[in-house]
Amino acid sequence: MEDANARFNNGFPALIGLHFLEWEEGRAVLGLQVRQEHLNLGNVIHGGVLATLMDVAGACAGTYCPYPERVRKAVTLSMTNTFTGQAGEGLIRAIGTLRAGGSRIYNSTMEVFDQQGQLLAMGEGTFRLRSSSAGPEGEPV
Repeated sequence: MEDANARFNNGFPALIGLHFLEWEEGRAVLGLQVRQEHLNLGNVIHGGVLATLMDVAGACAGTYCPYPERVRKAVTLSMTNTFTGQAGEGLIRAIGTLRAGGSRIYNSTMEVFDQQGQLLAMGEGTFRLRSSSAGPEGEPV
């Protein structure tokens, strides 16, 4: 996953510490080592961090690019989230799964789990591939 992480080593996802654990056509698994700065006033992970994980995992489920030094990009059109659990510090993972789509617009489901496998959040999103990312070859990084 070094290649995938190298392609996404900037911007907000990198700032909060997201990294790829797995990435293949139709599925993305992201990890985050939850630190103190990710917690809310109740000392549990902030819902905005969980929403970010789901947003990126859902988008990446539809943007896999097998070519090194290239990337596919998408924008989020809509996303719904349901928060089902709480977690403090530790490793969490988000799984995005491509469910349906056409040539540019696709739908994904997302789930976030703590390190014990407890479901923390779930959601679904609709995403649109950017014009330069419609083909599997994507665009240069």
